[in-house]
Amino acid sequence: MKPELLAVSALPSFLAQDLERDFILHTLIGGPADPAFEEVAPKIRGIAATAWVPVTAGLIGRLPRLEIISTYSVGYDSIDVETARARGIVVTNTPDVLTADVADFAMTLLLAASRGVVQADRFVREKCWEAGAFPLMHRVSGARLGIVGLGRIGRAVAHRAEAFGMSIAYTNPKPKSDVPYSFFPDVEALAAHVDFLVVSAPGGAATQSLIDEKVLRALGPDGTLVNIARGSLIDEPALIEALRSKTIRAAALDVFAHEPRVPAELMALENVVLAPHVASGTWSTRQAMAKLVCDDLRAHFSGKPVLTRVV
Repeated sequence: MKPELLAVSALPSFLAQDLERDFILHTLIGGPADPAFEEVAPKIRGIAATAWVPVTAGLIGRLPRLEIISTYSVGYDSIDVETARARGIVVTNTPDVLTADVADFAMTLLLAASRGVVQADRFVREKCWEAGAFPLMHRVSGARLGIVGLGRIGRAVAHRAEAFGMSIAYTNPKPKSDVPYSFFPDVEALAAHVDFLVVSAPGGAATQSLIDEKVLRALGPDGTLVNIARGSLIDEPALIEALRSKTIRAAALDVFAHEPRVPAELMALENVVLAPHVASGTWSTRQAMAKLVCDDLRAHFSGKPVLTRVV
């Protein structure tokens, strides 16, 4: 008998099809609210999760045979890992395979915000060019870059920034001994030192609203914020006010606090670039992520060690 899996959010078709080769996959978008949940729950041995819908203690508690949660994301802050750990449930994620694309997109957002790419596109399409020149924008090459969280993605961003001749500094729970970049012990001090602040730290309670009003004020009127991590790291009302009041120059965001809902106040501002959580959104990366989810689940149910265990 094939092991039975639960998905509480829609999975990409290529992931769902791959899972269905070796598992019985139940996709119940409403989770416990779905009428079929009570019948299915006692059979579920694994969850194929995503970053978009949380795997809560309540959900875990209603799945008595649950053995593994494999998430289609590098971040696992949407999973109640403490409950999983207490139950002896394995949790896996998809690191490494998305690092390059996310770092590429961080630089894309940084360039778009500083050079006005979105505004320039609209300027041409709306025939404003015929009435005069596009405003001058801001240089990236040689500027000062601060990275919040020098993990895999943070390092990849730094590597790309080196090609632009940027001076690089970072903050992290602990300094790294194998990098030449300047270390700052806290985010506010780092923000005061740089022109661009890229957020690439993990989500979760420890980093909730890490980028707050004080950090934004330290970044200052010539500073630009880029977030390719999690929306929870930024105090969104404080960011909106900082953009509106020109406390900071600009922001570029791929993630938001309550996705897919984006505050109307953000969308009304000209000095912010918005993207729909697509930093890892290339065919090659998403397919590699899907393969890793499937490989972890297959390994677990074959009695082998999983590839990317985080709990």
